[in-house]
Amino acid sequence: MQVTIQLNGRPYTAEAAPDTQLLHFLRDAGCKSVKCGCETSGCGLCTVHMDGKPVLSCSVLAAQADGHTVITLEGLQKEAEEFGGFLADQGGEQCGFCSPGFIMSVLAMGRELGADATNEEIREYLEGNLCRCTGYQSQLRAIRAWLAAKEGKAQ
Repeated sequence: MQVTIQLNGRPYTAEAAPDTQLLHFLRDAGCKSVKCGCETSGCGLCTVHMDGKPVLSCSVLAAQADGHTVITLEGLQKEAEEFGGFLADQGGEQCGFCSPGFIMSVLAMGRELGADATNEEIREYLEGNLCRCTGYQSQLRAIRAWLAAKEGKAQ
């Protein structure tokens, strides 16, 4: 079947089998930031934005995305680099394998919750993103600093 999506601001159409996961459809389109880390929808490495909301692309069929807008990390480079600087400053990037999915979730969370998000709200929002290198404290500090900077507030 033919699937057409708005991918990172541009129309993209390709053939996909009915059982093709969005994750594989996106990787075939050249979006290598979208990773498969668990095959059980439990790690968050495949997080993308569909119609502005974070979704696990391994849990969505390409056919379900037909007609929708999908943004991957490749489509959010400026924002990703900005947050990535805060992440690096706090030592939260470590090996970087989880970073694309984590950053996609953080960017969506920032839009939804804003600078007044509590630590508990942040943890809850990001609970599906696994990181094997950190204890999440450096990532939480980076998020708090980034949110404060976005709102022009001192941290």
